Amino acid sequence: MSRKPRALIGLYNPKSPSNVGSVMRAAGCYGVAEVRYSGERLNRALKFQTDTKNIADQIPLTHAEELLAGVASRIEIVCVELVQGATPLPSYAHPERAMYVFGPEDGSLPQTLIDQADHVVYVPTVGCMNLAASVNVLLYDRLAKANLTIDHPSLLKRSRDVNNRLRVKKVDNNAAGKGTAG
Repeated sequence: MSRKPRALIGLYNPKSPSNVGSVMRAAGCYGVAEVRYSGERLNRALKFQTDTKNIADQIPLTHAEELLAGVASRIEIVCVELVQGATPLPSYAHPERAMYVFGPEDGSLPQTLIDQADHVVYVPTVGCMNLAASVNVLLYDRLAKANLTIDHPSLLKRSRDVNNRLRVKKVDNNAAGKGTAG
């Protein structure tokens, strides 16, 4: 029997409560088990947190003095950072159980964390993305590569907003591709 893939998110000294709120929303969308963070900047700003879906009620947002302390040995540490020698995300094969560690919005992960990682990956963009965007891209990549069986009609009904009752209009395949000749 195969175990359910498990993902954790680690945030090293995050600064912006709005970004952490968006990370929590991504964690809920992609089935992350826990989000933990280090540093004190977020603790001071938590009153401004923007977890619009109240994901913190379902997924723990845990402060940790040492980000990797207590992480089970069977969980691989994956640092996500723009660093020489990192693996580009499009060619990366995600481990079944991973803790993805992201640096702060205004800095990088310390070398000591990079040195402890089982893997270091980067998102090949021109310039760097913000923290929440990076988490979303990485988690989507993990989902896209997981080859999970998804009941799409059920997922769509469960996931969409109560105001969303849109439907795709049937496309006439005979009409598709017809256009003006050049």
